Amino acid sequence: MSLASSAQRIPPQVLLRWSVAVAAVTIALKTLAWWLTDSVGLLSDAMESLVNLASAAFALLMVRIAQRPADADHQYGHHKAEYFSAGFEGLMIMVAAAGIMWAAVLRLRAPQPLEQVGLGLVLSIVSSALNGVLAWAMLQSARTHRSMALEGDARHLLTDVWTSAGVIVGVALVVVTGWLWLDPVVGILVAANILREGVHLVWKSAEGLMDRALEPEVLAEIDRTLEQFKHHTIRFDHVSTRRSGKRRFVDLHMHMPANWTLGRAAALRASVEQALMSAVPGLRATIQLLPTNVEAHFDDEEDLI
Repeated sequence: MSLASSAQRIPPQVLLRWSVAVAAVTIALKTLAWWLTDSVGLLSDAMESLVNLASAAFALLMVRIAQRPADADHQYGHHKAEYFSAGFEGLMIMVAAAGIMWAAVLRLRAPQPLEQVGLGLVLSIVSSALNGVLAWAMLQSARTHRSMALEGDARHLLTDVWTSAGVIVGVALVVVTGWLWLDPVVGILVAANILREGVHLVWKSAEGLMDRALEPEVLAEIDRTLEQFKHHTIRFDHVSTRRSGKRRFVDLHMHMPANWTLGRAAALRASVEQALMSAVPGLRATIQLLPTNVEAHFDDEEDLI
């Protein structure tokens, strides 16, 4: 069994618990690196790890809520809770970016020499390696379980890895060149990068809450499945899709001859629904039966108000 397939089998909750533990370890390592060197770049790296910890804990809570079964008040389940996790993580990233920029601007106005750079960089490299391995495993699992919370946390960790790489290069350049202003400039660049990632996560979370349509490749699979049942007496229209966490939904109309018995029509509908749900994991299909000569109009102007 490959490492990728092994990672895909790990449940999201397990990986998020690991994320909390790794965040605590990296906070300790990066804070120590900053304390040893007095580098604003390394301080920015440590602050982002604090965001990692808060975000991972919140993501773990939201995944637990998303896995609750449907109830009387939430008859479609709780899957959208994962979008709140991604949105919260994005906001936390933006707050961290603002704090990093503030500290970097203050240091830019009054540059300070760096100390014990070698040990500080080693600690930063070790913490980045931990985050990189965990982020890779989380992305593999997120694709399998279609977990928005897990994907959001994984992408944040990847951002942290690139951030650390930039900080390490920047601090090394300060040592080589003696240009003390490079340290706060690196901090500002780091803040700008993680701010971009934060905005992306908030936007993606908002799109999920607004019932965005399914991915193009999934829509193509739905079309291929429906083609198998099309006939000169059978057609499909008004196909609409949406995502809710890891769940996927498709609603459509199936037109068939008016002289068919209800039993025959229902049997075909069941076959189409089963084929769709087999072709697309996590899909829930709802099909409305209509006679061939009957049209349902949902695009009238009054329906859009």
